[in-house]
Amino acid sequence: MPHRSGVHQTGARPEGAGIQPAGNVKTLEGKQHPDRDAQFRYINDQVKEHQSAGQPAISVDTKKKEQLGQLPNPGRLWRPKGEPVKVEDHSFFFTGPAIPHAIPYGIYDLATDRGWVNVGVDHDTSAFAVASIRRWWHARGRADYPDAHRLLITADCGGSNSYRYRAWKSELAGFATETGLTITVCHFPPGTSKWNKIEHRLFSHITMNWRGRPLTSHEVVVNSIAATRTRTGLRVEAELDTGSYPNGVSVSTERMNALPVTPHDRRGPWNYTIAPATDQDVATVQDRTQFRPRALHTLADPRLTGMSRQTLAELATTLAPAQAARAEQRYFEQRGGPRRQAKGNHGRPLLSDADKVVLTIVYLRQVCSQRVLSEMVEVNPSGLLHEQEGSRQSMAARRSEDR
Repeated sequence: MPHRSGVHQTGARPEGAGIQPAGNVKTLEGKQHPDRDAQFRYINDQVKEHQSAGQPAISVDTKKKEQLGQLPNPGRLWRPKGEPVKVEDHSFFFTGPAIPHAIPYGIYDLATDRGWVNVGVDHDTSAFAVASIRRWWHARGRADYPDAHRLLITADCGGSNSYRYRAWKSELAGFATETGLTITVCHFPPGTSKWNKIEHRLFSHITMNWRGRPLTSHEVVVNSIAATRTRTGLRVEAELDTGSYPNGVSVSTERMNALPVTPHDRRGPWNYTIAPATDQDVATVQDRTQFRPRALHTLADPRLTGMSRQTLAELATTLAPAQAARAEQRYFEQRGGPRRQAKGNHGRPLLSDADKVVLTIVYLRQVCSQRVLSEMVEVNPSGLLHEQEGSRQSMAARRSEDR
């Protein structure tokens, strides 16, 4: 059967001169932000100003999360003829919250052509992003820049370092106070993250270095990243971070307004400077880890819950098995089947089972709204609602059994 005009079957060789196989080319960018080019120029000016003054300027971002296991990795590796690396033919069995993974967060020094990658094992949160920058500073930054009093960070608009996240700015404020650095952050406009230097000066070389190699463990990931080299002089250091960075952390409006964050005159949401806290604010910054426990202790007051603290603790202990069973059922549905590996340890949860019971009882007694509760314990409202769901179901099931 003859072809339609201009249409050829896959694999057929078309007639005519100058025709050859060709892949796709990413050139269609769609709608652009009106301040895109101006923001590019502003970032460039900021980088030049910091570098000319001998101050560090870094590019940061999170590389794609990697699932660990004997899984296929794109690319080809030099191997003896007839001895390819054998990997699993179905990778969807290796998905879900219990499967070990690696989260590489990179810091690229724009002046020295040096990379630092912090490989996390928990969640890609704002706390993890700033912890990665902190590790780079203590391991490399302060040695390379002993006279530094300022730091420029260039980042994209999304992910754990999003300009919209209060937690990102709060964690940076804590880092600024610890180091005495005045931190300036410049974000690339939406949809332009590929112009961030770290993408093509660090991450692309890491991908090429481990091509065709299954990432079977965290040790393999760290060693593969640290072995990345280029002819132009790129050197990379990598470190495993086993810390806990739970999802759902929020920052109250009151604490956010107290942060020393100053927007720039040009495109303030994308460009801002965070100064080290004054002596009066140091205690507040250092005390932020105790904010949630104090709030939960207050909410557990018998006048709010309608029961003594001992009775409340006994109720939480009674409901704990049912809550764990419901959480496991939710993970089963996310995986699409039973576990193929032992349960992973991805760090401490943001709220314990007892905390969820307290928040659920206070909400059901209509003491305060979900938004007020989320502000008090600094947990995202949607995340708080999700965390309370299991407690509500367990409490309802217990009431049915008592009847």
